[in-house]
Amino acid sequence: MRLIVVDDDRLVVDSLKIILGAQPQIEVVGTGANGNDAVALYAEHAPDIALLDIQMPRRDGLSAAREILERDPAARVVFLTTFSDDEYIVSALKLGARGYLIKTDVAAIPPALAQVMDGKRMLEGKAIEDVDFDGMGDKTGASRRPAAFTGLTDREFEVAELIARGLDNKEIAATAYMGEGTVRNHISSILAKMGLRNRTQIAIAYLRG
Repeated sequence: MRLIVVDDDRLVVDSLKIILGAQPQIEVVGTGANGNDAVALYAEHAPDIALLDIQMPRRDGLSAAREILERDPAARVVFLTTFSDDEYIVSALKLGARGYLIKTDVAAIPPALAQVMDGKRMLEGKAIEDVDFDGMGDKTGASRRPAAFTGLTDREFEVAELIARGLDNKEIAATAYMGEGTVRNHISSILAKMGLRNRTQIAIAYLRG
């Protein structure tokens, strides 16, 4: 498989180029440092996979991925991330990215990329089923509740569903007809009940369920 690797941390780029390039089935055909580089490199090389950092100066990975996918809906975009980037992950999947990988877990990247080539979507190196974001129900009764969410109230689960659809607190409040403060309270309750750290972990739990 042919890759481009784009990350504003030069050490990360150089390390990935060496490690991935040592794999017999992988060829790194281009590297860059920001979203503009990503768009240009994709146009130049038409790689099998674009491996992009999410947060970068000048232009972030989400913006670059959006343009790449608009030009080529079949593009395989995979994001590199750290836990501090969690807020972006659901937006990335909704955009059409094939997943995200933790950049510090280098050993997991080559096999995960092979899974992407096989048509799978990856979250932290683990495959999930394709998610139809547009098909997710707006109300709790519109979709099956995953087992991990059985301890939530109906309203809490409704908030969890809307988080998984990529909505922010203001959008959830408007969709579910509740105040933003109530949304925040529900999110806090969900996190406490499920033992999670942030809203993106809620979304990932939903998608995996």
